[in-house]
Amino acid sequence: MLLQLSLLTLVLLSPVSADNFYQDAAVTFGDQRAQIQDGGRLLTLSLDKISGSGFQSKNEYLFGRFDMQLKLVPGNSAGTVTTFYLSSQGAGHDEIDFEFLGNSSGLPYTVHTNVYSQGKGNKEQQFRLWFDPTSSFHTYSIVWNSQRIIFLVDNIPIRVFNNHEALGVAYPKNQAMRVYASLWNADDWATQGGRVKTDWSMAPFTASYRNFNTNACVWSAATSTSSCGGSKTESVNNDETWQTQQLNANGRNRIRWVQQKYMIYNYCADANRFSQGFSPECKRSRF
Repeated sequence: MLLQLSLLTLVLLSPVSADNFYQDAAVTFGDQRAQIQDGGRLLTLSLDKISGSGFQSKNEYLFGRFDMQLKLVPGNSAGTVTTFYLSSQGAGHDEIDFEFLGNSSGLPYTVHTNVYSQGKGNKEQQFRLWFDPTSSFHTYSIVWNSQRIIFLVDNIPIRVFNNHEALGVAYPKNQAMRVYASLWNADDWATQGGRVKTDWSMAPFTASYRNFNTNACVWSAATSTSSCGGSKTESVNNDETWQTQQLNANGRNRIRWVQQKYMIYNYCADANRFSQGFSPECKRSRF
């Protein structure tokens, strides 16, 4: 417990930049459907009727900033789910999700976000994007520190999940997590509640990943220690803004713009689903 508390105040010793998939990622399923290309700078995932595909980071992390550029499945992507997320393992796992729910040609993707702590989620917010995420690469980022989690798209904040442990709301802070990415079929729920199914005549479906970068605390399960430590003068890179990052006035204006124009679902406003009352954090500031 003392180790976990002390980690919250440590300074980042050095960043971890995972810009080579050969070095820093491992394919977890899908065999040849996951392809590392361009000297390790690009990774493509594909989905066919037999299987999807996925990869994970070789390192585990306890807090940090995680950036990934994605180009999503083009055309009729209905039924497909492309992911970029952090997760620990086990029934009481923690998880921080970006999931991109495909749609019929010409209709927008849904960006599905969620936060799990100690195995419990139900913290979903969903958004449309203000650009075509299939025509070029865009950057999706997760900032995770002891006070808050910030979801960003092209460095524009779309969601903040604050630490409200004082209100009895669990917050992910004690379990190290890996970075995961996958492309899989979920046509029982992904597109219009499962009403639109995957058109397998369009397969294989392909999503592309590049510029996977982290500035984070690497966790060693063998020694139960973190790479975070030392002093600023000893640090190779003093970029520690993620450790206390919060939204400034401009960030608050941007997130209001996104949530007013592009949010399509908020668990804090779903009275039918949560008829017994909303979670305590819903009564607090979203930012």
